[in-house]
Amino acid sequence: QVQLVESGGGLVQPGGSLRLSCAASGSASGFTFANYVMGWYRQAPGKERALVAGITRAGDTTNIADSVKGRFTISRDNAKKTVYLQMNSLKPEDTAVYYCNAVSNMRVYWGQGTQVTVSS
Repeated sequence: QVQLVESGGGLVQPGGSLRLSCAASGSASGFTFANYVMGWYRQAPGKERALVAGITRAGDTTNIADSVKGRFTISRDNAKKTVYLQMNSLKPEDTAVYYCNAVSNMRVYWGQGTQVTVSS
């Protein structure tokens, strides 16, 4: 049982930067954050939810969508039980609700989402 809470969204000008955070907690006493592959997804109005970035359990490998490659970076701090999405050179087309995602071998969890709006 995992709860995910995103933060850091907001309004930013084109070319600006934001850093999203996703804090994880578990209701089970044996919760181990490092057991979960973590990811960030986004969904714009009228669009399907799409993968932005994923990161392996140890944080040694990342998967970045072509649309944001070179601009976005995903990272995790297993000691803090937190995953981050650093977003640079933001474009209006990056506007969406961003969702944190956690995946184990048996479960998939989602956060509530945080709004990112890129506009002048």
